[in-house]
Amino acid sequence: MLSKKFACLILFMLCVTVSFAQTAQPAKQADTWQNPIFDFDFPDPTVIRSSDGYFYAYATQAVVDGKLHHIQIARSNDLINWQRMSDALPQKPVWADKFEPKFWAPHVTEADGKYFMYYSADPNTQTGLCLAVAVADKPTGPFVDIGKPLKCGTSFINIDPMAFDDPKTGKRLLYWGSGFEPIKVQELAANRTEFAPNSQSIDVVFPIKNEDPNNYQRLIEGAWVTYKKGFYYLFYSGDNCCGDKAHYAVMVARSRNAPGKFETLAQATGKTNSVILEKNDEWLAPGHNSVIRDDNGNDWVFYHAINTKRRNVDADETIGGDRDVRRVMLMNRLIYKNGWVYAEGGTPTLTSKKFPKIRQRKK
Repeated sequence: MLSKKFACLILFMLCVTVSFAQTAQPAKQADTWQNPIFDFDFPDPTVIRSSDGYFYAYATQAVVDGKLHHIQIARSNDLINWQRMSDALPQKPVWADKFEPKFWAPHVTEADGKYFMYYSADPNTQTGLCLAVAVADKPTGPFVDIGKPLKCGTSFINIDPMAFDDPKTGKRLLYWGSGFEPIKVQELAANRTEFAPNSQSIDVVFPIKNEDPNNYQRLIEGAWVTYKKGFYYLFYSGDNCCGDKAHYAVMVARSRNAPGKFETLAQATGKTNSVILEKNDEWLAPGHNSVIRDDNGNDWVFYHAINTKRRNVDADETIGGDRDVRRVMLMNRLIYKNGWVYAEGGTPTLTSKKFPKIRQRKK
């Protein structure tokens, strides 16, 4: 028979072992999220899911830890927790290598074993702005520019590119715009670095030129296209992303065909405008979005917005002009109803929500 003293010692050791086992367990992973999901200056975010299992977010240039990143990247395995990566475009293209360069609104697509980045740039010699293409072997880059702009023009007409492979026709398309002109689309060649021979641009959504304060469509930009249940949904933003007079929101149009004809939400319903995501008391000027689908088939819209209480904290002043506002990355769930798509709540989500469904989250 064990002595009373020895029995007490055994009992104490068991308690310590159980206590250690309990404290040594890994922390339970949170299953809710709340905006913002990346609380840094990260404008014009494009989110993609790569074949390597990670999600990648690409954004307009910004100063990161005192150094200018020409194109920002962040990586995530669950769409909520993001890790910053190195500059996607460490070398400026020779045709846009100014001392104070301007690169923005990147979109990345994975195809043919490579990653193609379409972006906007301020060239050395042109008076207007340009669409550009860079290519990489990995989603983190380094992306290398093809050595010449894809398309240039007057003013800022040729900006905000978005590449889209039409699931119905297999055609490779590029949407862009606008500079107070329509959003456009044109077919890309098989190499994805130039437009298809003999192809022409098509106007798909048009600005509305009036001074109605509810009109966000005087200038439209930031096109993004998704396909669901027989409709192509074209998301776009307007009309003033930044500055003291920021007046920005996400709008939507739809079509049965990728090049259009597109019908806006306002045209279809008689609403005052086609807005599906607009400001609230905490978040100003939400817009320039991308869309990602989770493993349950739910769509999530990622976009930037300005925190009304932190407008200029660590903002990037290298963009110039009145754009020195801090635009951080947020997200909302998308809801499909009666053949149309809406952002849940109609404004940036303020409350905690359940994680998107992502199977086999990459560790």
